Amino acid sequence: MHQTLTLSSPAKLNLFLHVNGRLDNGYHELQSLFHFIDLSDTMTFTTTDGDECQLTCNIKELESSDNLIIQAVNALLPYKSSSHIGLNIHLHKVLPMGGGVGGGSSNAATTLLALNNLWQLNLTLEKLAEIGNTLGADVPIFIFGQSAIAEGTGDKLYSYPIKEKWYLVLTPAVHINTAKLFGNVALPRNTKKIPNSQVKYSGLDDNFKNDFQTLVYKEYPAVAKALDWLLEYAPARLTGTGACVFAEFETQSQAQKIHNLLPADLSGFVAKGSNQSATHKQLSELIGQ
Repeated sequence: MHQTLTLSSPAKLNLFLHVNGRLDNGYHELQSLFHFIDLSDTMTFTTTDGDECQLTCNIKELESSDNLIIQAVNALLPYKSSSHIGLNIHLHKVLPMGGGVGGGSSNAATTLLALNNLWQLNLTLEKLAEIGNTLGADVPIFIFGQSAIAEGTGDKLYSYPIKEKWYLVLTPAVHINTAKLFGNVALPRNTKKIPNSQVKYSGLDDNFKNDFQTLVYKEYPAVAKALDWLLEYAPARLTGTGACVFAEFETQSQAQKIHNLLPADLSGFVAKGSNQSATHKQLSELIGQ
């Protein structure tokens, strides 16, 4: 009997992102606050009688074996009782690509969560996060599914719920080379780590920053333009390593009012913050049925 499971694959914002140092293995030690927003891709998983995994997408160039979705499927095969795959996956892509909102990582995590359910693998979230970490540094937060402070390379996660606000996110049409940023000598690498018990986050203020922001601002004029415009109306920040920038508002109407002022050469969207990922909400409802 064929089964179908449709899940949201949400975006995240880094409300702050500090680089605390460089590790001996070349990776960087980070501290960040991850928060979900209610804009999502949609993924549909259908089991089939075949022996292949097929990926379709509304953006054809994402229908590739290099896609993290396919890599996530392959990463779970050793835990499956039979080698029979028989799977159709359809991705409806809405999230901006290469924008720092975690779209590809979210898709990979949603795949791991969906197949753990469909294939009845019964793997723990900790094990799925461990598998996800081999696919990308941002995958574990989407497996964790809660607003969290991340440490290490992003693999150590501590639940940190905050007041849910509204965000205006601008989406400059540039792709940021993350590896190049990490290798840039101008990147600050000595921001002092804040003990978790002392993190008192209440909004975008000077106590928290994104250590990549100044560098990205200098290197990518489109991001600088979006950030300058947004800062006219509210405190604003880069998410991840960019290119998206965002401002925070107490109400939807406040965020929408500024969105309505966007000039023709800037694009963006309004979204609500959430302490739980949409994927986890849907899976909880499914299990509770």
